Amino acid sequence: MALLMKAKEAANRINTEIMAEVSALGMEGITPHLAAIIVDGDPASAYYAEAKRRIAERLGVSFCLHAFQADAEEAEIMALVRQLNEDASVHGIMLELPLPQHISARKVEREIRPSKDIDGVTPQNKLATMTGEPGLYPATPQACIYLLKHYGFALEGKNVTLVGRGQTVGLPLFHLLQREQSTVTVCHSRTPDIASHLSHADIAFLAVGRPNRITSAMVHDRLIVVDAGINETEDGRITGDGAADLDAYVTAVSPVPGGVGTLTTAILFQNLMKAIRIQQGREEQL
Repeated sequence: MALLMKAKEAANRINTEIMAEVSALGMEGITPHLAAIIVDGDPASAYYAEAKRRIAERLGVSFCLHAFQADAEEAEIMALVRQLNEDASVHGIMLELPLPQHISARKVEREIRPSKDIDGVTPQNKLATMTGEPGLYPATPQACIYLLKHYGFALEGKNVTLVGRGQTVGLPLFHLLQREQSTVTVCHSRTPDIASHLSHADIAFLAVGRPNRITSAMVHDRLIVVDAGINETEDGRITGDGAADLDAYVTAVSPVPGGVGTLTTAILFQNLMKAIRIQQGREEQL
């Protein structure tokens, strides 16, 4: 059986560091404040937003969820973002996705002030992720790499196959992996034979958003798999992009749930601490 790269220990380590920083900020009279924006219509988004609230309470972070009805106007949400940008007591802003079709996520994200963009979605932070300049990088790609390193697996000089090139995970992860000195092959919906690329890989990152996209027949026993997929099945279960039996055919694999997603939430709050340092002028941003 493969090593299961569970995230609880790594997340607890990050959370301990965050609580120490929250305590130090409290001595300065500062309470970290995260504002999340959600539009009704996606039960999974509501679930994850509530999970962030619970973790924020545990960390000593103020959390405010700004909820809109499904028929809300784009202009209403943009106005709220501008208000939160100007509110000095708000240190981080994040937009829960997906949004209804009549609201452009890209337009709303572009309105967020980069120094408060803890999810790394603004053009300025996307550029920083690409170039390696100081900034707030997306949490899930960071979680993928952090989890791998937590279990002692190196990336430098390794052959990596990245399955998925989406704006949220795949593309920023590609840039982070490049800076880790990996040799990266990117597979996507037009790649005719993903298994052939996996056969040469030391490490695979899955970021497709399709359950069971990578089957046991496509992997080998020396492969290390980090599964960043989060998919909801018809019976309400959460599953990754890899088949449930991958753990019998590879060296190591991250579980879903309990893997990358768990660590992503911790890194979001780590980004909040970094955002505060940027806003205080104690850390640079592109």
